[in-house]
Amino acid sequence: MEKIKKLLFTLTAWLMVFTAQGQQNIQFTQYIFNAMSVNPAYAGYKEELFAQLGLRSQWVDLEGAPQTGLLSVDGLLDLHGARRHGAGVQITADQLGPQTATSAYLNYAYRIQLNREDTERLSFGVGAGVTQYSLDGRLIHVLDDGDQVLPPGKISNFVPDIRFGVYYHNAKWYAGVSIMDLLSGTGADNLFRWDHTTVDRIRRKRHIYVIGGMLIDLSESVKLRPSLLYKDDLMGPPSMDFNAMAIISDQLWLGGGIRTGVSAFRRDYQRYTGDRLSGLNAISFVMQVFATDRLRVGYSYDYMISRLNGLQNGSHEVTLGLTLGSPLNRVKCYF
Repeated sequence: MEKIKKLLFTLTAWLMVFTAQGQQNIQFTQYIFNAMSVNPAYAGYKEELFAQLGLRSQWVDLEGAPQTGLLSVDGLLDLHGARRHGAGVQITADQLGPQTATSAYLNYAYRIQLNREDTERLSFGVGAGVTQYSLDGRLIHVLDDGDQVLPPGKISNFVPDIRFGVYYHNAKWYAGVSIMDLLSGTGADNLFRWDHTTVDRIRRKRHIYVIGGMLIDLSESVKLRPSLLYKDDLMGPPSMDFNAMAIISDQLWLGGGIRTGVSAFRRDYQRYTGDRLSGLNAISFVMQVFATDRLRVGYSYDYMISRLNGLQNGSHEVTLGLTLGSPLNRVKCYF
């Protein structure tokens, strides 16, 4: 009975990630330090060649929980010109039990200067990439052997994707909106087979991301940076992240946030679940330290306050950001 309960709980957790929460796209708590992962129009914002490595261990001590890695590099194609063209590459690897997803994206942003002082810009971005989904049937523990639906070994398939985004920023606030998985649909034709012999399929859904934030001067050495991230696949329950960071002497970023469901929109799934999938999901502690002028180190911890609380020990995330080449130090990048 204990094995059956464990299997049922693991399957439920997978469903929560891929259907109930609509979180088929990978998201890091520390997106606030590099928003290219949620909006391609962000590429080149820092106006310097910037590389970031992120590692996330979700739901620690829960067997088969997600493990995610991200590597991104972005900068300007015309660094010593009008600084209109941003570009970036992003590689992610995600493992969830027997399933893995490895993706690579190329992003391009066209940045329009809106004032003479060049303190505000409007960017239009597009990203194109491909994701390899794999399923290892040898890692699936079943109650009865001989299930013809499950693959006997490892199978995989490639799924292309295009994403589009708009990003605006000035010295005091920013806002952006993006659409992911533009090649996907919502109907029955949106099916990608693992191979030609099984009925296992990958169902992709379009996602909308809305980001925004502002910078408030509290004193000469302390700034407050509140921000939000709204995520919606237009079918499941939307999700909202609220964050607030205190920036101390431009060296230490310290703060936290909450992640919650949004029940403002009525969806078909609520006929079966009501509002049980909405409400507070997690609270986060976030920090970032500028160890040198080039190197920044970030850490965050998510404490679950949903029904998963007590079944795992939270989520840890570490990021390393490195400025490559010679920093321009033309403007401070707070967004």
